[in-house]
Amino acid sequence: MQNKDLLQSFENYLLDNLPISKSFHPVFEEALANMLQAGGKRFRPMLVLNVVQAINPTLLKNAMAPALAIEFLHTYSLIHDDLPAMDDADLRRGHPTLHVTYDEVTAILVGDALNTHAFNLLANASLSNDIKIELIKTLSSDGGIDGMIIGQAIDCYFENTPIELQKLEFLHIHKTAKLIAGSLKMGAIISNIDEKTIKELYQFGIDIGLLFQIQDDIIDETATEEEAGKTTANDGDKNSFVNLLGLEGAITSADELAKKCEDNLNSFDETLKNGLSELLLKYIYRHKN
Repeated sequence: MQNKDLLQSFENYLLDNLPISKSFHPVFEEALANMLQAGGKRFRPMLVLNVVQAINPTLLKNAMAPALAIEFLHTYSLIHDDLPAMDDADLRRGHPTLHVTYDEVTAILVGDALNTHAFNLLANASLSNDIKIELIKTLSSDGGIDGMIIGQAIDCYFENTPIELQKLEFLHIHKTAKLIAGSLKMGAIISNIDEKTIKELYQFGIDIGLLFQIQDDIIDETATEEEAGKTTANDGDKNSFVNLLGLEGAITSADELAKKCEDNLNSFDETLKNGLSELLLKYIYRHKN
């Protein structure tokens, strides 16, 4: 299956599995579907599905629920990240943010619902219980206090307080990279890949995630809101790679890390390399576009 067909299959699965709250709330269901239907790159779920398609394509149908779980958890993190108490952003995925369209309470609760429902999806996936437990452990770790949450906490706490490069990398490895690495790992767990390759894929994902963050910092500095599909020029008080290294320094770091990622991608066995290349190569050098 080509990447565009795989993405369409995922989009169809998402639309068929939007969570429905059977209540008389006038807007909650609409708000819950709003940001999920707004699009986005679907990068994290596609990592899961590309690994499975490369290694064990007979499990693609079974991998849809775990892929959707990651998209739910990632979308919740964006909704909360945009809140007035966090980044106070007005635009996401080319659409007004939920707290702007509805209200702050609705946005918070939609985020909460997507977070918790992600684990409901994993628990009810058509996979063995052993596999589901490993998937739940991975997503709760990389999306929780050992990953995204502590990264977010550090990011917010040290706003207006510059930190050195090593701490900046720690921040963004946890805030951004671990969920990307976890997506690759979840695809590998579903496919029953050997432990050595799982560890290599996870570290590869950390590098990809860190690269993505550097690229996002560059885009925030150089792109319009229309081009980025989200609020830009919003990191002036944040610890970003552009703020620490300057724009040219951040571009140089992105170039070096992109080359490392491409080399590591080429080091995987042919099946896995080919399975990931179509998805990844268009992103690895996106800061050059």
